[in-house]
Amino acid sequence: MIRVISVFTLLLTLLIAASLTFGDISISWRAVFDVLSGSIDASRQDVMIVLELRLPRVLLGILVGTALATAGTITIAVLRNPLAEPGVLGINGGAAAAAMAVIVLMQDPPVFLLQVAGFCGATIMAGTVFLFSWRGGTSSLRIILIGVGLGALASAVTTFLSAFGEIGDVQRAMIWLSGSVYDANMLKVRLLSIWLVVPIILTFLLSSELDLIRFGDNAARSLGQPVDKMRGLLIFICVMICGAAVAVSGLIGFVGLIGPHIATRLVGPAHYRIIPVAALVGACLVTSADLVGRVIIAPAQLPAGIVTGLIGAPFFAYLIWGRRHDRG
Repeated sequence: MIRVISVFTLLLTLLIAASLTFGDISISWRAVFDVLSGSIDASRQDVMIVLELRLPRVLLGILVGTALATAGTITIAVLRNPLAEPGVLGINGGAAAAAMAVIVLMQDPPVFLLQVAGFCGATIMAGTVFLFSWRGGTSSLRIILIGVGLGALASAVTTFLSAFGEIGDVQRAMIWLSGSVYDANMLKVRLLSIWLVVPIILTFLLSSELDLIRFGDNAARSLGQPVDKMRGLLIFICVMICGAAVAVSGLIGFVGLIGPHIATRLVGPAHYRIIPVAALVGACLVTSADLVGRVIIAPAQLPAGIVTGLIGAPFFAYLIWGRRHDRG
């Protein structure tokens, strides 16, 4: 495990260095070092590009990737479905519908209001899914089915709003929905990092509970776990983590699916091992997706969500094919 963490930490460090160096205006490695070390040799232009534009973007990408991968780890374990991701809980659909409503129905809404709306929409939708799935208790199958149904309803609301909104407003909404960290700043970085500390620590502390609930309700109850309460707590933590990430970056898909699966392949099924490795994989994935999106068609930029989608769709197909092969 230590070797795996060291490799991904080194990879993330290289991605950070590359993200600070490359872009529509490239900066030498020496100039980046001078800026970060506070050298008097650093030019004002380099300081502005590195510290005000690229560094907040890199840090926000790391936080968003960590959050999405951690939330995905929780979702896969709670729903006991290797193809599940936080979107099954209605988080993506609720956030998208709420954000679209704010952008389309209000004139020039402030950025913070868009983020608050996204988080509230994700929380309300996830709470509704959990409430509707309650029948003297919850089950993974009911949560998945109701989550898919309500997610489709939220998608219909989003489409309805986009059909009747002003073209300019709809375009802004679509850019947000595609998922990106292009408007990052240090205030967002600080707020998201403070918000994520407690739920991510709780997730790690509850790693043994994730191991239990993954084996099924009956097995978990026989080992003394209050399954319904624990499932509700874990879903709440998942919403706190993923809802905040979606609120600042929009919908960056497949990170919550790719991170946990790669971590499981590398370090085994124990969640105290999966969680830190999945978080590192998610951070590397979003950081690299943002870097590729910035340089591949520079000076134009491709949203990170599109890049992760291009990676995640084949990965999802691979998972489906692997399960089909296992079943013969």
